Amino acid sequence: MDIKMIRLQTHGDDRGSLVALEQENNIPFEIKRVYYMFKTGQNVRRGCHAHRRLRQVAIAVRGSCRFLLDNGREQIELLLDNPAQGLLIDSFIWREMYEFSEDCVLMVLADQLYDETDYVRNYNDFLEIAKKAPLIPHKLIQA
Repeated sequence: MDIKMIRLQTHGDDRGSLVALEQENNIPFEIKRVYYMFKTGQNVRRGCHAHRRLRQVAIAVRGSCRFLLDNGREQIELLLDNPAQGLLIDSFIWREMYEFSEDCVLMVLADQLYDETDYVRNYNDFLEIAKKAPLIPHKLIQA
């Protein structure tokens, strides 16, 4: 499993900063859905699922949160805390988000519309399916 952090170009001057998100340019897919999470309570874990086909880029546009990413054989944890950096999450990766800062706003760009049948919400089911997939070791790639 490749964990890819996408550097997002920041433009700015003394008035402030701006990051532009462009599908198939700095976002490596056609953007079909955007959502964001905020006011996440203390000790709350979000996500807790994998997707069969969907790919996503997660951006902490404000504050920070931690991610647990799991391909069924290995896990990696990382902190997302830079609004000029996106975390690319490929399909069939179990994800959990936790330790949200009080001010965290986590935005997610997705390459598919919402489809409940695309979710694997039971971790044991995820592990059974993952056993059949070829092993791809974790590595963090800075793009």
